[in-house]
Amino acid sequence: MMGPKGKLFGLGVGPGDPELITVKALKRLQAAPVVAYPAAKGKKGNALTIVESYLSPKQILLPMIYPVTTEKLPPPFSYEESLRGFYDESAALVAEHLDRGVDVAAICEGDPFFYGSFMYLHDRLALRFETEVVPGVCSMLASASVLGAPLVYRNQVLTVLSGVLSREELADRLRNTEAAAVMKLGTNFDKVRTAIADAGLSDRALYVERATMANQRVVPLAEADPDSVPYFAMIIVPGQKWVA
Repeated sequence: MMGPKGKLFGLGVGPGDPELITVKALKRLQAAPVVAYPAAKGKKGNALTIVESYLSPKQILLPMIYPVTTEKLPPPFSYEESLRGFYDESAALVAEHLDRGVDVAAICEGDPFFYGSFMYLHDRLALRFETEVVPGVCSMLASASVLGAPLVYRNQVLTVLSGVLSREELADRLRNTEAAAVMKLGTNFDKVRTAIADAGLSDRALYVERATMANQRVVPLAEADPDSVPYFAMIIVPGQKWVA
């Protein structure tokens, strides 16, 4: 007769500053026997770096190693297929512990359900195991805070965009919203900056790298070097100020 299964926790650990993890996420993290975290080969990953000081030696660390770290791969390789296999394998690793009745905390930078890596584990495991998701401070909100830029006033519409979109689609969507956050910059930065100019928003656009992290950097959008823009960078176009 099989015993009870373990519980899966999806924990948002915030954008980078360890103090921005919620009290609830911290309690769940420190109570979990196993902590699963995504990382590139040979690296700890941002999520683990954020929470490392909160962990104890008795906790088991379960790395989930990304096979690729860029969405642009030469033929015949497919980013989507590579990631699908990665999440299948990661879910199987986590399930081994859950099937033995051991709880697992899967940590995720930012928020688990806002472009978070955890959502793909959730898709594969939530129907099989009891699951609790604890939200976290996402990078968009962290960036607005660092920049001192209120995102939206009153009834304004906010659009969140991926820098992977084409220049034309980015510009079109930017023209048709009142405020925007553009994520996933990196090698897409030059295209995104051009799309912002096409939409006539260069004077309102603000740029930040690694918001709330130790190596945070804020520079004018025009001065950002396309060759050195990291993946963890964001452009915020705040809503027009509304005087109450």
